[in-house]
Amino acid sequence: MAKARALHISYTPELDPLLQRRIVVEDVTPDADEGRFPAKRTVGEDVFVEADVFADGHDVVAAVTLWRRAGAREWNEAPMAPLGNDRWRAAFRCAEIGEYEFTVEGWIDRAGTIRQAIAKKTAAGQDAATEIEELRLLAPGADRAKGTRYGRVLRVVAERERARFGAWYEMFPRSAGTDPARSATFDEAATLLPYIASMGFDVLYLPPIHPIGKSFRKGRNNTLEAEPGDPGSPWAIGAAEGGHTAIEPGLGTLDDFDRFVEAAAAHRLEVALDIAFQASPDHPYVKEHADWFRHRPDGTIKYAENPPKKYQDIYPFDFESHDWQALWRELKSVIEFWIAHGVRIFRVDNPHTKPFAFWRWAIGAIRSAHPDVIFLSEAFTRPKILRYLAKAGFSQSYSYFTWRNRKEEIEEYFTELTQTPVREYLRPNLFANTPDILHEYLQTGGRAAFAIRFMLAATLGATYGIYSGFELAENTPVKPGSEEYLDSEKYQIRVRDYARGDSLAETIARVNAIRRAHPALQFDHGLRFHETDNEQIICYSKRTPEGGDPVLAIVNLDPFHMQHGHVRLPLAEWGLPPDATIEAHDLLSDETYTWRGEWNYVRLDPPARVAHLIAPAFGS
Repeated sequence: MAKARALHISYTPELDPLLQRRIVVEDVTPDADEGRFPAKRTVGEDVFVEADVFADGHDVVAAVTLWRRAGAREWNEAPMAPLGNDRWRAAFRCAEIGEYEFTVEGWIDRAGTIRQAIAKKTAAGQDAATEIEELRLLAPGADRAKGTRYGRVLRVVAERERARFGAWYEMFPRSAGTDPARSATFDEAATLLPYIASMGFDVLYLPPIHPIGKSFRKGRNNTLEAEPGDPGSPWAIGAAEGGHTAIEPGLGTLDDFDRFVEAAAAHRLEVALDIAFQASPDHPYVKEHADWFRHRPDGTIKYAENPPKKYQDIYPFDFESHDWQALWRELKSVIEFWIAHGVRIFRVDNPHTKPFAFWRWAIGAIRSAHPDVIFLSEAFTRPKILRYLAKAGFSQSYSYFTWRNRKEEIEEYFTELTQTPVREYLRPNLFANTPDILHEYLQTGGRAAFAIRFMLAATLGATYGIYSGFELAENTPVKPGSEEYLDSEKYQIRVRDYARGDSLAETIARVNAIRRAHPALQFDHGLRFHETDNEQIICYSKRTPEGGDPVLAIVNLDPFHMQHGHVRLPLAEWGLPPDATIEAHDLLSDETYTWRGEWNYVRLDPPARVAHLIAPAFGS
């Protein structure tokens, strides 16, 4: 078979043989920036490839998707089926972790064209003997000799399932004890593992666990002067005991950490570590590699600033220093160190303040040796920067979910995330709160507001997270108008009563069990919003990529008042007539309602009920 060539022809006085290639192949998807970056999938997912493939005239067109593991010599072929309007589609499956390549090839289907002519003549009662003879004489394989292959080879990277689906719980291990005057140890933190696992979480994320600097240590509520016994911020990394590969002495030893990781795994929890590439003034790097930091004109090292905020206890690295190559290698080795201690998930602090090129290099190098490693980008920054970091290699990204609280905002934002090209490379991780972010909605809405935001996070996104204390509805800000917590755990040790009767732990456990049981909730792309006649009620459904297992969520966005109204079911999308009867089983309450037709009534009255999560059964 002659290899089809891409068709790129500009004006020339000569009649190039390529001019005989009549097929046009364009608008191939999935595509991230015209092939500059790979699209993202996980193992076991199908990559649905679409393309416009057409030719002049009325000949029959055929097309295939060519795909292979990156580095392989031979292409596999997946025949493409027409979708209408010259759009074609095929799929191939990512069976293993790693990178795949794909492109599209189209050609005039001579045999199909002749068969079409035979069928038309036969239907009209005309003699088709000539066409039948043409078909008999047609040489096998001649069809594709003048085919056209798309001018780019596109890529998709397949990661393990946890990159796409999971529930995260963030915990400061030093707060896992019973004495607020001292740090808990990893052994004490391990006693909370059964509690966290009982809520159905998959990932246990720990803020930095390294020695904390004493110079310019921040006190409670971010005061500039620390009192004796104040533990300081874990993000002020480095002290006499060591830096990014050492353990804060109050937590224990490296052996204790290893034992904690093993104990977490026994509870089906993966430990994720924070990667914060910055240093306290006491970090060994400051003495050993002073040129890795930015300096003022007077020669002193510059601390971090984000006016009006000042971080006197933190020195940023200078990624453009004359010794930048040694710095970059050293920071990559930090990640490799913790991989060697069983960590395969990293949440990266403020990656947007480090060069994009560093992340592309470091993540690429790590993945070449450890393809199962997952990186979460904590980049609350401008949209284009956030998106570029996702393209550069981060498996997941923090999002603007925290600040999308009204129905219109939610629908607009999640339509962008799930139904535009952004979805091919950016996977949102919907943290409902963080140690830095206590949104006004949570501050004022009470326990019902926490239940609402949890339900949205856990059902809008395949991956979500909460910071410990969320289940207890901790909602006191340090001052009016601030998103910082009063008595922030970033600066002091917090002891909590997780057995409180008003905890949301039971609700969280039920929803996480539902997420595991229903594949529709394990993907982002199947999200669709549906009409309601009340702006305080939001309705949406999710389905698997194959179109099965629908789950319908209906949420009251008002934490203060009962809201009721009608929601419009997507019966046509479900292949049902407009007068269909549905048995609506609420997965949260285990109740079943009989709904008829498109529009049906709902009533949601906080705090008793803030949402329905419906698995529909279709009747006659």
